Amino acid sequence: MMALGGPKPFLPRILLRLVKVAVLVGSASDLEFAEKVRTRLAEFGVTCEVHVASAHRNPEKVDRLTRDPSTEVFIAMAGLSAALPGAVAARTTRPVIGVPLHRGIGLDSLLSVVQMPPGVPVAAVGLDAAENAALLATEILALKYPALQEKLERYRAKWREEPPGGPA
Repeated sequence: MMALGGPKPFLPRILLRLVKVAVLVGSASDLEFAEKVRTRLAEFGVTCEVHVASAHRNPEKVDRLTRDPSTEVFIAMAGLSAALPGAVAARTTRPVIGVPLHRGIGLDSLLSVVQMPPGVPVAAVGLDAAENAALLATEILALKYPALQEKLERYRAKWREEPPGGPA
């Protein structure tokens, strides 16, 4: 047993490379938001795979992706009808985070993500809030991987010193 305050075991770093978040976007035009997720997750050492998979145009691909046993959290982003987060949630019992994208007035995609029927939950973040989706995915994973909890605490501590976007 290691003494408190001693060196951290190497194992968590290895495990974090195996953690997988699947990021699904409804169309190639949404990839800029997926890149924001990838960048934020990388800050915590969490890997992700990005896929263009429309709930309407290629539901077979959505089916295949949701059956991947190595995926621990899904982030699904779409605009307009924003059916993708719900389509993913209907196919898995693993956590799904929906990111409504601002296309048109944005209200349609927001309501599509937050108004899911009972029994098919989708955690929703704000319009275009890809970075918050990445943080929420990291918080979910931190329940299983304590090393992520430590990284999240350090990340939040930096915010207390100086919020993103400069001094408040």
